[in-house]
Amino acid sequence: QVQIVESGGGLVQPGGSLRLSCTFPGNIVGIWSMDWYRQAPGKQREFVANIARGGDTNVADSVKGRFTVSRDNARNTTYLQMSMLKPEDTAVYYCRAMAYWGRGIQVTVSS
Repeated sequence: QVQIVESGGGLVQPGGSLRLSCTFPGNIVGIWSMDWYRQAPGKQREFVANIARGGDTNVADSVKGRFTVSRDNARNTTYLQMSMLKPEDTAVYYCRAMAYWGRGIQVTVSS
């Protein structure tokens, strides 16, 4: 069973920053896209950002200018750097690689 592991979540004050990590149990060089999604309480899961094999990135409008996505193929890891966090960014954040999802990690933005 493929187990993707997210880390780096937690509680942060508005305006703060967090960096999420997502480690895939295998070589990610050939994976076309590493994706980040989030799901807030009572809402559907939504796309946040992704990074393609060649390094091209896409970021949702709601987080553009605040979140950036990167990948380190040597570590089989993708990162979601989140800055200027807002209370509405509170959600469980999920990583996806191909058909595999991580279990999710909680990010709470609150004073």
